[in-house]
Amino acid sequence: MSTCTVCELHAESTFKIEGMDCHEEVAVLEQRLKRLSGLEALDADVLGQRLRIKYDAAKLSAASIAEAVAQTGMRAWLEHEEPAAAPESGASRQRLVILSGAVLAIGILRQQVPIAPDPVWSWLPFVLSIALSGGFTVRRALTSLRAGIMDINVLMLIAVAGAIALGQWSEAASVVFLFALAQLLEARAMDRARGAIRALMDLAPVEALVRRGSGDLLVAVDDVAVGDVVLVRPGEKIPLDGRVEAGDSYVNQAPVTGESLPIEKTAGDEVFAGTINGRGALDVAVTRLRRDSTLARIIHLVERAQSQRAPSQTFVDRFARIYTPIVLALAVVVALGPPLVLGGEWSTWFYRSLVLLVISCPCALVISTPVSIVSALAAAARKGVLIKGGAHLEKMAKIQCIAFDKTGTLTRGRLRVVEVLPVGGADASEVLRVAASLETRSEHPIARAIVEYALQQNIAPLPVQGFQALPGRGAEALLGSETIVVGSHRLFEERDLCSSAMEAALESLTARGCGSVMVGAGGAAIGVIGVADEPRESGRDAVELLRKYGVKHVVLLTGDHEPAARALAESLDLDGYRAGLLPEDKVAAVEELRGRYGTLAMVGDGVNDAPALAAADLGIAMGVAGTDAALETADIALMADELLKIPYAVRLSRATARNIQANIGFSIVLKAAFLVMAISGTATLWMAVGADMGASLIVIANALRLLRE
Repeated sequence: MSTCTVCELHAESTFKIEGMDCHEEVAVLEQRLKRLSGLEALDADVLGQRLRIKYDAAKLSAASIAEAVAQTGMRAWLEHEEPAAAPESGASRQRLVILSGAVLAIGILRQQVPIAPDPVWSWLPFVLSIALSGGFTVRRALTSLRAGIMDINVLMLIAVAGAIALGQWSEAASVVFLFALAQLLEARAMDRARGAIRALMDLAPVEALVRRGSGDLLVAVDDVAVGDVVLVRPGEKIPLDGRVEAGDSYVNQAPVTGESLPIEKTAGDEVFAGTINGRGALDVAVTRLRRDSTLARIIHLVERAQSQRAPSQTFVDRFARIYTPIVLALAVVVALGPPLVLGGEWSTWFYRSLVLLVISCPCALVISTPVSIVSALAAAARKGVLIKGGAHLEKMAKIQCIAFDKTGTLTRGRLRVVEVLPVGGADASEVLRVAASLETRSEHPIARAIVEYALQQNIAPLPVQGFQALPGRGAEALLGSETIVVGSHRLFEERDLCSSAMEAALESLTARGCGSVMVGAGGAAIGVIGVADEPRESGRDAVELLRKYGVKHVVLLTGDHEPAARALAESLDLDGYRAGLLPEDKVAAVEELRGRYGTLAMVGDGVNDAPALAAADLGIAMGVAGTDAALETADIALMADELLKIPYAVRLSRATARNIQANIGFSIVLKAAFLVMAISGTATLWMAVGADMGASLIVIANALRLLRE
């Protein structure tokens, strides 16, 4: 989409590019487009087949850019537009390659089983095979030569011409066929990697059943407005983000948040595009258009992440820029040196130099990193883990220490009653009934926790009169003719209601990390209720898995008081905790832990812990589905409040790092082996082509395994 960035004369457009499958095509595009007057900057994303261009709209138009791209043999159209029909479909190209292979097989069979001494038949099948499968390569080679670039197509053309000049017709045809076949297979493999992103786009339906005055109408999702009410029937996908107006159902949010269990949705609850409705029908009021939905933002963030270069990719690109010219120079030395200096056979050393030319293209090496990263990013997104780029993914693989916030992270941020301790002859049910009766008139989170617990224990609150809030201390009221009071230790000291039994109960709960609510009736204390933030059930499992995947130190950083922090740290078997921290204290703790243990990640809710998240090497925000700020600012965003996603992200990042290292190592070792084989004369042209393109396919196939992580 074209957008003005500075003024009306400066525009930025994103083009989809058909045929941009390797860095050689990017070089050709850069050479051609930089000659356009008004071009300011361009950024290519090979895996996404996108080209972002900044230009002066007074001197350059989108149409002229698309025309210049067409001159390179590729096609371009604005991302938001539908492309015209391709002049040469993949199916027709595939048929030509298959036919070329059949004709090549006839020619080789003719060599092995002579039928007649006719010399025409000895080379005619090979010429036909070259013509059938070599057209695409020749066109690309000529385009590259016009741009002054020696890419793989030019190198193949030189190698084939050299083989023909040496009378090696079968070898020339084999090279052309194998190269065309490998390019076809590589394009399909790359399409599979891109398909991981396209699969996210296909999650949301393209039509919605909208409730209008005249009845329910099936309309395109793009025509639905904010405020429209859509009917989502049982088993259907929710078309747009919205809020439930009516109905009750369980919704499978796994496609967006990665949550393993369906979530109950009733009136007032938020739902997301692409999630799957259960057995009930829902009326959903649309709150976001298609382009602004949570799913659309996920796709945008993943696409933006895949275009960002990781450190390993930067290294590979630098290596390739050095490697290719060195091998090309070596090929010239091999062709001329031995014949001129040592009196070697010209044809022999010329042939060996052609083999060197073929293996000088670093395709497998260059593609080794981005395909792995895109596969990992797509796999993570499907599990509800958004990683903002290859750099963050690689950094995650190096994490040695993870610091967790407490409230809303290791705990649910929801208070629950832990224990009721009666004193003075009262029983627990009486204490709970008195407290719940008073707390029904309060909206405080502690009050709600006490009332909910009483109802769970089948203890019905009683009506009270004369309710009076005591700010900062508690509340009191009349239960029948008896005055009841619920509140803090300070309130009970002021009322002279504390006793040694109450102090002992209070100390017992405080030592366990609980908050305490004191309860009195009829002028005497009757008990203490302990409340605590509810820990997540998966907390201990998450910590154990983090250690299993190589994280050395797991620590708690919280602003809560020390007993609560200690109790949670002990229950989860953490390596340490810091309590009573202000935001600036958390930042200092993050820096101190990084200095002691190395690369550090901070896990929080993305809002309250913003300074600490920013100070850490990696900021991980939990439960950010539907929240714009956390989605945009965190390095890694977990769509759901599921702690087990964090060890999953660590495992995936380490698997990706191993995958990248294996791909790079394999590519370099194979190239080195063929350099030696080419110079020694043990490698043939068709072997070099098979090894070069086969290496690309192996690297891509290995990277695609990450989609199953």
